[in-house]
Amino acid sequence: MTSIIIQPSKLQGEIDLPTSKSHSIRSIIFASLAKGKSRLYKLLDSPDIEQALKACQMMGAKITYTNEFIEIEGTNGTFNPPEGDIDSGNSGQVLRFIGALAALGHGRTTLTGDESVRTNRPVKPLLDALNALGASAKSVLENDCAPIVIEGPACAGKVTVKGEDSQPVSGILMLAAFLEGETEITVKKAGEKPWIDLTLSWFDRMHIPFEKKGYSYYKIKGKNTLQPFEYVVPGDFSSAAFPVAAAFATKSTLTLKNIDMDEVQGDKKFFDALNKMGATFNYNATKKEMLVDGTQPLKGCELDVNDYIDAITILAVIGCLAEGTTTIKNAAIARKKESDRISCICKELKKMNAEIEETPDGLIVKKSELRDATVESHDDHRIAMSLTIAGLFAKGTTIIQNIHCIKKSYPSFVDHLSHLGAEIKVK
Repeated sequence: MTSIIIQPSKLQGEIDLPTSKSHSIRSIIFASLAKGKSRLYKLLDSPDIEQALKACQMMGAKITYTNEFIEIEGTNGTFNPPEGDIDSGNSGQVLRFIGALAALGHGRTTLTGDESVRTNRPVKPLLDALNALGASAKSVLENDCAPIVIEGPACAGKVTVKGEDSQPVSGILMLAAFLEGETEITVKKAGEKPWIDLTLSWFDRMHIPFEKKGYSYYKIKGKNTLQPFEYVVPGDFSSAAFPVAAAFATKSTLTLKNIDMDEVQGDKKFFDALNKMGATFNYNATKKEMLVDGTQPLKGCELDVNDYIDAITILAVIGCLAEGTTTIKNAAIARKKESDRISCICKELKKMNAEIEETPDGLIVKKSELRDATVESHDDHRIAMSLTIAGLFAKGTTIIQNIHCIKKSYPSFVDHLSHLGAEIKVK
C-alpha cells in the first residue's frame, strides 16, 4: 500500500500542466482509423493511454514508439476483431469508445477491465445502441458492465442513446462516421455536454461532416476517409483544478503553464465556478500561462457541475475553504465513475471533520476546520488528489492511502506539489 503523507504548507512557483487524457485517447483513436501514418506528440503518460494504444494495436493499427512522438499507421476506417480480449483497465473511455468501434468489423470482440469497470461503469446505453444498429452486443455477466462482447458489423440507420454519461454518445458518434450510409442519432437526457463538444471538435479537425440540433440530435454521413495528421496534446483542465485549489488551500500565488483558455475541454468551466465564488485569474494568452492568486477570499454558492463533472471532488474540498455554504448539484452521474465520487468524497472528508452531506445528485458543504486523519482514495485518482489538497490546510498530518491511482491522469502530481514547496512525501 502506497500512501501520501502531507502537512500544511506554503507554496510558490510555477508548473507545466500535464497533457489532456481525453484528447490523448481521441487522438490515438482517430490516428488508428486514418489512412496513413500520423504522429502524436506529448501523449499523457498514463495507464489509460497505454490501454488505448494496446487496444488500437490489437484492432489493427501499427504503432511505433520514439523518444519524441508516437507514430500510428491507421487502418483506413476499419477495425478487425482482435486475438484475445481487450483490457480497458480503469478506462471508461477505452471501454465505450473501442467497444463502439468494435462493431465496425466482422467477428467477435470481448472487452473487459479492472474491478471498477466490471462493477461500477454501466455500459447498457452503449450496448442498446449497438444492438439497435444491427450489431450483437451484450454484457457477459448480464450486470450491464464489462466484460462485454461485441459482434459486428453494425449498419447505418436511426438510433436512440441514453446520454446522462457522454461516453456512449461519443462512441456511437465515432462509429457512425465509418459506417456505410447516414446515421441519425437521438440522445435522451443529454449530459456532460462539453465532452460531446470535445468529440465533435475532433470531427471538425478530421473533416468529418455532421449536423446537430442542440445535444439531442445528430446526423452523421458515414464512410469517411481520414487523412493522417500531426498533433500536440494540449494541457489538461481537469488536472489544472488541483494546483489551482492548492493555491487557495495555502493562500499562495502560483503560475500554471501549458494552459490554453481557447481549448475545448469541459472542465475549463471549473474556472467559471471559482469566478462565481469570488476568484479572479490573470491569463496570458500569448504565453499560455495563468497566474493564480490564492489569497482571494472565496464565498460558497450553488454550482451546477454537470458540464464539469470531474471537478466535483475538488470542489467539495474548496467548499470547506469558502465562507458559508456551497451546494453542488446535477452530478448524479459522478456516482458511476471510478468510484461513487459523491459518497466517497463525503465519507473521507467527514473523517477530516468536514461539515458535508451528500444528496442524491450532489453535495452540501460548509466552511470547515479540517484536521488530521488517515483517509482512503477508493482507487480513484480524483479523490486521492482532492484529499491531498485538503491535507494542505488541515491541522496536523494527513495520510492518503492507496495513491497509485493518481498516475491515471496526473503522474507528476506529487512531484509538482513538492516542487512548489509542499511538505509531502510518499511512503
